[in-house]
Amino acid sequence: MAKKPAGKARKRNALKPKRAKVKSARKRVAAEARAAAGALPQWTPAQIEEAFRRFKVANPEPKGELQHINPFTLLVAVVLSAQATDAGVNKATPALFALADSPEKMIALGETRIQELIKTIGLFRTKAKNVVALSQKLVAEHGGQVPRSREALEALPGVGRKTANVVLNIAFGEPTIAVDTHIFRVGNRTGIATGKTPFEVETKLDAVVPAQYKRHAHHWLILHGRYTCVARKPLCEKCIISDLCGWPGKTVA
Repeated sequence: MAKKPAGKARKRNALKPKRAKVKSARKRVAAEARAAAGALPQWTPAQIEEAFRRFKVANPEPKGELQHINPFTLLVAVVLSAQATDAGVNKATPALFALADSPEKMIALGETRIQELIKTIGLFRTKAKNVVALSQKLVAEHGGQVPRSREALEALPGVGRKTANVVLNIAFGEPTIAVDTHIFRVGNRTGIATGKTPFEVETKLDAVVPAQYKRHAHHWLILHGRYTCVARKPLCEKCIISDLCGWPGKTVA
């Protein structure tokens, strides 16, 4: 008969994180409805601190996945990514940016040519029009430079709060958090930051994320939502914060 582990071994095993198992599809749907309504309990400051500590250990310098050359091409890439995937945008932008990596060059390229280069991206006609218009506004009002203010960014055609936050964070190192579908899902599903709208989740994250983690919080959360806490069947068994997560769609063995 196998011997029972010694006292130290038993204590060590007890401290290991418990593995999470996903519930049935029906139970996940019900749990997701509760989470999307912002109905789950908000995490404590200690839980949030621990979650971001783990994110940092796992990925100390997270990076955005949209390919860009400078603040202007980042701005264009984010505008093009609305209702599209980063991977899809990255397939189209190398050819576009090879021809136009500044507002002046983008204006000279023209709306028709831009459409041809980005036609694989959803809503490409509207986006081409916005890219030309925002380029014209940058030249006319900002000397061809991307402004470092949220108000000025949001005044550009095709640029909303989320796009402005991404540009401020990646291009200028501001501790902004752009809440997209991934971060909205992660915030509500886990309980890190609950809210019924993206703005509510953003406001909550801004209030609860510790200052030392805020610079990279956007990337940690979006990558977590994109590759682990995915929409249909989250990979709870691989999640580094599963023991902290309050989502009722999973159970802990």
